Amino acid sequence: MSKLIRIENISQHIGQEVTIQGWLYARTGKGKLQFLQVRDGTGIVQAVMFKPNLPTDVFEQAKGLTQESSIIVTGRVKADQRAPGVPGGYEIGVTYLDTVQTAEEYPITPKEHGVEFLMDNRHLWLRSKKQWALLRIRATVMSAIREWLDSNGYLEMTTPILTPAAGEGTTTLFEVDYFGQPVYLAQTGQLYNEANIYAFGKVYCFGPTFRAEKSKTRRHLTEFWMVEPEIAYCDLEQLMEIEEQFISYIVRAVLDKRAEELRVLERDTHALEQVIPPFPRISYDEALDRLMVIRKQTNNPELKESLAMEWGMDFGSPHETELTKQFDKPVFVYGFPTACKAFYMEPWPGRPEVCKSVDLLAPEGYGEITGGSERISDPNLLLERIHHDQLPEEAFRWYIDLRRYGSVPHSGFGLGVERTVGWIAGVHHIRETEPFPRTLGRVYP
Repeated sequence: MSKLIRIENISQHIGQEVTIQGWLYARTGKGKLQFLQVRDGTGIVQAVMFKPNLPTDVFEQAKGLTQESSIIVTGRVKADQRAPGVPGGYEIGVTYLDTVQTAEEYPITPKEHGVEFLMDNRHLWLRSKKQWALLRIRATVMSAIREWLDSNGYLEMTTPILTPAAGEGTTTLFEVDYFGQPVYLAQTGQLYNEANIYAFGKVYCFGPTFRAEKSKTRRHLTEFWMVEPEIAYCDLEQLMEIEEQFISYIVRAVLDKRAEELRVLERDTHALEQVIPPFPRISYDEALDRLMVIRKQTNNPELKESLAMEWGMDFGSPHETELTKQFDKPVFVYGFPTACKAFYMEPWPGRPEVCKSVDLLAPEGYGEITGGSERISDPNLLLERIHHDQLPEEAFRWYIDLRRYGSVPHSGFGLGVERTVGWIAGVHHIRETEPFPRTLGRVYP
């Protein structure tokens, strides 16, 4: 009697008769042989049909199968180093085939398709090898995030999606009517997590966040997933140590659990093997000096123009890309100008124009994957910053209260899942790291 298995576990069943429930990824055949590439969501395996070993109707049934037809295949597993799709190489000698549904003509074919066509058919594009590999890596990244945080004493908390005020700047807010009152889709759960740490010490929230950024760059989505740890009694130095341990764990989990998916994506895993603590750390001032040297030395007029900036400006994609080319692992840039960061960041001692902020830039030109800071712990200073940024004091009254009742130094950071997946998987555009991405002008499917 055959055993129902998943393709990812096929190596455990050599010589056994098994059954796989899945879909036809591709089919070739000639004469007495039919070769079926069968996928079940966990992998792809080759199923070989030899006419003399099968009832005539079963063999003829296979010849009529179309791409993405749903099928149930039964057969005996054997190792074959030539067989594609599964590490080590395995194939199934088919003894029986059941067609659940013969699919209509499939719109996504092996030929080249434009990005807009593929995005319009995202619900089907998910089935392709590379998209399958990417989203399995995404799932592992999200699982590793929780594993590390849960095992290191962090408590997961939920924070509101609807909020009365901005957390990251007023220019990227999605406004929603809330029974006649304007509220906004959350840009961050951080402010609420700062309340949570006074009850629980170390917490994190993990969910979708929203930024109304009118940007079509490869690094931006209007809806993305972010994890935000927040820690009481934590300064900026401790925060960077936490981040490098956290990031290293995530990368290691993908290397250990998703080797096949990385192979499908043709990812150079040597670069990922270098992601171990400690990470390099440079100040904003040093980073700016490095960029000015690059700008001075380059003969590329476009690069020279893209790197033009003055002290006080935040880094853009070209700046981050050039900086990360100088390192073979993620690099911390700390001590940004106060003017280009959020209102809640602690000033640098003796330099009020600088705040205790830090961005972690991924190597190979992937740019910022985390942003964090030590938070202001003094209520009067926080109120001063709120007034300076012309934010509504009433909306932040509860947030200021946190500093009035047992305030302590505290820090936290946010990590964007999609950017992290893009870097680890080595893909160019962030839109492919989300099952159903939301970009400027796109809400379908």
